Amino acid sequence: MRLRCLLLLCLAAALSSAFVVSPPHMWTKLILTHHWPSTFCGMEHPACHPNISYWTLHGLWPDKGIDCNSSWHFNSSQIEDLLPDMKKSWPDLINPSSAGFWKYEWHKHGTCAAKAASLNSQHKYFGKALELYHKVDLDSILKKFDITPSENYYKLSQIEGVIENFYSVTPKIQCVHPSKNADFQILGQIEICFNSDFTLLDCEKQFTMKTTSKGEWDSPIAVDKASGFSVCDQDMPVYYPPLS
Repeated sequence: MRLRCLLLLCLAAALSSAFVVSPPHMWTKLILTHHWPSTFCGMEHPACHPNISYWTLHGLWPDKGIDCNSSWHFNSSQIEDLLPDMKKSWPDLINPSSAGFWKYEWHKHGTCAAKAASLNSQHKYFGKALELYHKVDLDSILKKFDITPSENYYKLSQIEGVIENFYSVTPKIQCVHPSKNADFQILGQIEICFNSDFTLLDCEKQFTMKTTSKGEWDSPIAVDKASGFSVCDQDMPVYYPPLS
């Protein structure tokens, strides 16, 4: 009887140890999200000025967790060497002189990404996002294969095909639908996904990240509204808007 109790105690200790070693809600996928400034600024952001003619970084989002550590405050002094690249590649399109966008992304997504040792500091998180952004080089690849802003419409399959053929993974391409009866959709956001070891991975199309028009940059809920991004309709023409 005593031996049985001892074995049960050992088993309980082992299980408890296992739970400590494996952090709960650990993410398994990272979503490198790009947005097209002209489209974003057209989404009811009156203070937004789309004077950028390349795809900018929206964020690096783990697939699990939001606002994981509210006590871990953003500190721009920890990423001073990254700031020149941040301002160019990851700009705040609404308040260009503010660090508010980066603070928001850190609190909402960075503190969750930091569950992994490879991203467990602000410098690691923002530095890795920039590294992946430049590695993917989405803007250059689209241009290389003649997917450029135009007054003419594209088929979604044309844009998907370029990305799938070049990167050998499936992206998630998101659009804005101007109205329920619109005969076109506006290209707005492209997600490229990675495994936890930063190798490319197919994105799932069932789930989307939303950008609202009320001061929030993104929110992890399904979208089916004219004011937000949703997965593009395969059969509807795609407008890739030039700078106005």
